[in-house]
Amino acid sequence: MAKKKKKFQETTIENYYDLKVDKIDELVAALKEESPAQSENNITYNVAEITGDKSGRNAQREFDPYKVDRFSKIPVWVKALFVKFWFAGCVCYFIMFGLQINELDKLALLGAVLGLVVDVLVNPLFRYMESDKKEYNAYMMFPFPFRAFWTFFTNVIYYILVIIVVKLCYDGLNELINLISGTQNELKVGVEPLLFGVFTVIIDMIFIGIKDGIVLLIRKRKNAKKEGTLNV
Repeated sequence: MAKKKKKFQETTIENYYDLKVDKIDELVAALKEESPAQSENNITYNVAEITGDKSGRNAQREFDPYKVDRFSKIPVWVKALFVKFWFAGCVCYFIMFGLQINELDKLALLGAVLGLVVDVLVNPLFRYMESDKKEYNAYMMFPFPFRAFWTFFTNVIYYILVIIVVKLCYDGLNELINLISGTQNELKVGVEPLLFGVFTVIIDMIFIGIKDGIVLLIRKRKNAKKEGTLNV
């Protein structure tokens, strides 16, 4: 019985491979019969045929799979700075002009709301727009690939600090104007969304630049230590 079973298995395996070889031969023959020109002619880029539109409006339109959209042509730094400026201006508009509270509470509330907006909206938007090169990391203070619970508090604390420095920028600008004009204790420049957005983006990018410089120095020292250890 064992010999018959073994003989049956060997015959089955041989038949199995014979069948596979025949199928490969058939496939090669079919590929030889089909010409490259014929296969290319079967591909259509007509929008009406692809979408099934029978209205005739897209009869002459051709779909270009390699076309780069206009939004992708805008430099990354322009998009990143504009997004940060726009959200900062919106926060200023709704908080500064919408609430009647004392100045200290207003500064704290501005920073807290801006940190919340950055954590919930701005950073996820940057993650959505970025490629595998992570080009938007240079425009985030905490460029983590995920939004953890603790990033909410760090962004709130960080942007309260940013708003305090922005307030100092306004004070310094008014002092400079008073010094040039020869007046004293006169408010020349008030808080409004456009200049507030500009000051916020400038201060934010300065802090991010300092952070990136510190991280770069730490990485260089670690690499130098590793190279020194390997040389030894």
